[in-house]
Amino acid sequence: MNSREKMRLDVKWATRQRLQYIEVMAWYTGVVTRSDVARAFGLSDPAATKDLKLYSDLAPGNLVYNHGVFGFVPGEGFGAVFADLAPAVVLPIIAANLAVANGPYGSERVYGLATASLPLPIRLPSQQTLAQITRAIHAGRKLRVNYRSLSSRESGAARVLEPHTLVNTGLRWHVRAYSEDTCDFRDFVLSRIVEAECLDMPAESGGQYDDDWVEWVSLRLAPHAGLDPARRESLLLDYGASGDSIEVKVRRALLGYVLQRLSVDTTPDHALNPNAYQLMLLNRDEIEPFAAWAFS
Repeated sequence: MNSREKMRLDVKWATRQRLQYIEVMAWYTGVVTRSDVARAFGLSDPAATKDLKLYSDLAPGNLVYNHGVFGFVPGEGFGAVFADLAPAVVLPIIAANLAVANGPYGSERVYGLATASLPLPIRLPSQQTLAQITRAIHAGRKLRVNYRSLSSRESGAARVLEPHTLVNTGLRWHVRAYSEDTCDFRDFVLSRIVEAECLDMPAESGGQYDDDWVEWVSLRLAPHAGLDPARRESLLLDYGASGDSIEVKVRRALLGYVLQRLSVDTTPDHALNPNAYQLMLLNRDEIEPFAAWAFS
């Protein structure tokens, strides 16, 4: 191991966060300046200059100073050293206006990139209720809740749950939990939990016993047969497919939500409007037993 590699590994966590920001900012905006680093982390200009120099020492040639923009731009051989620059990782950071470790910054954009999201109705519990749920997950304890179900079961009845994971479906949040009342693992929508109390009793059924959570299956999707060849080809490109179908690995417990989120035509004869349901399911028989509610 050479001295530069040893220096890279010895970088403290807080410093590494700033070096990651420098890398993301440089690659995705084309330039990073001393004032960018100072503003994002609340540093003085000299401290920001020190971080930029450290980055140049640990990743020589990655950044080149450009007098025209008064900042550093990616060099020809730029390669990520500290940050994961995959779009799937970076876009949420930019959207949340996070400088990796710090934020949020309100209307001041730390990456200088405008983002927008859908104005969906808020479907969340109170701060106090959420804290009881998250404390139960963190401590591996049982949770007593009053839950307003949409089923025929008595709404608001007290239940004892053993929660293990929070899930964001893109439209709502729910908690995956073992229900002592029904003796199985279920999804409980956070906004329907009216009251919650973290009990001083250890949970007995962790996520490792939740078969539908542990087991993964493959969704095999394809552009809808009702689309013309050009649009089908565009969809395959859009989803990064290597052949004529799109394969998505999904936890069994999340199958229905993925089908719903992607607006997949799950009918046997693919009878839904292809303009609204651009994808169709190829392995219906394999998937339906685990997500019957999402099938038409």
